[in-house]
Amino acid sequence: MKKSRFSEEQIIGILREQEAGRPTAEVCRKHGVSEATFFRWKAKYGGLEVSEAKRLKTLEDENARLKRLLAEAMLDNAVLKDLAGKKMVTPAARRAAVAHAQAVHGISQRRACAILGVDRSSVRYRSRRMDDAPLRIRLRELAAQRRRFGYRRLGLLLTREGVKVNAKKLLRIYREEGLRVRRRGGRKRALGTRAPVAVPQGPNQRWSLDFVSDALSDGRRFRILAVVDDFTRECLCLAADTSLSGRRVVRELDAIAARRGWPVVCVSDNGTEFTSMAILAWAQERRVEWHYIAPGKPFQNAFAESFNGRLRDECLNETLFTSLTHARAVLEAWRSDYNHVRPHTGLGGATPIEVATRTSPQPGPGHAPAPVAINAHSGHHMRGLAL
Repeated sequence: MKKSRFSEEQIIGILREQEAGRPTAEVCRKHGVSEATFFRWKAKYGGLEVSEAKRLKTLEDENARLKRLLAEAMLDNAVLKDLAGKKMVTPAARRAAVAHAQAVHGISQRRACAILGVDRSSVRYRSRRMDDAPLRIRLRELAAQRRRFGYRRLGLLLTREGVKVNAKKLLRIYREEGLRVRRRGGRKRALGTRAPVAVPQGPNQRWSLDFVSDALSDGRRFRILAVVDDFTRECLCLAADTSLSGRRVVRELDAIAARRGWPVVCVSDNGTEFTSMAILAWAQERRVEWHYIAPGKPFQNAFAESFNGRLRDECLNETLFTSLTHARAVLEAWRSDYNHVRPHTGLGGATPIEVATRTSPQPGPGHAPAPVAINAHSGHHMRGLAL
């Protein structure tokens, strides 16, 4: 509204001149106002004193201020109600909320930030971070191929390809892409005192043996004999069949020994296949020491148990086997990948074959073995048994 060039005191003085007897036209001509303006003043201020006019003006100003505050409070309330169901935890979410308030309610950025309690500097911030789109695409591709790999192992694969990424950044992108591996519930393990197991000092010093069970698509059960070199973590054998006797185990061990020589020690549980006469005769003839873990203590065969977990998690649970031939082909392909491609965190990101190639094999059973034997109280040793 255009501000009047006369104050309330001056307007009341002009009205008093007309009330004193001077003609209205003369008063209007003297002060340079129209008769319409004079009569509008007379309707508003007629009969008032200067103090009463000041009080009226104060009341009008206060009323206008209260109306403005009420309108602003109602608008603030409407903005907060509109954004009540939205989470504003991250800076990106806060920026989106401020932009929404500006677009929908037509308020300024400053006022939107004040209503929502957001710092204007965070709203005005523009990221100068490099584009991570190629890295995200490659990470998703690797995660699709290796569905049971976590971000550390995927990072090792990226490093092999020449892509060096900070671990924290890789973890952030890994989480943002929703690639976290769902943890499967495992069975309860046997309880007992966990004695540390000595680590062998070279290849072929100690082999760990164990069986893994699975089923075909038609429901038929089959078993898998897994043999692992405890030093290189190399999977030496994955023999699958509906029945695996002691004699079959001996044949598989002879086939492995023909490629890489005899081990110093073999570790297994007390299953009937491993305690059979065929195994006892094989161990005596080849001068191989056989160590049986204590009953109900699978953690004493930790290397085999760890390998079995990886095998089940990354291969058996991911594949539906249609036949025994199909299962053998898949297991052999996975074994080759496990030995040649899959990075092992326990080996510093290397593969078992890389560790085996840079480590010379240890002497055979004719020489004194390195100190790799497990404590006597945790199992039973046998060498040169009379059959």
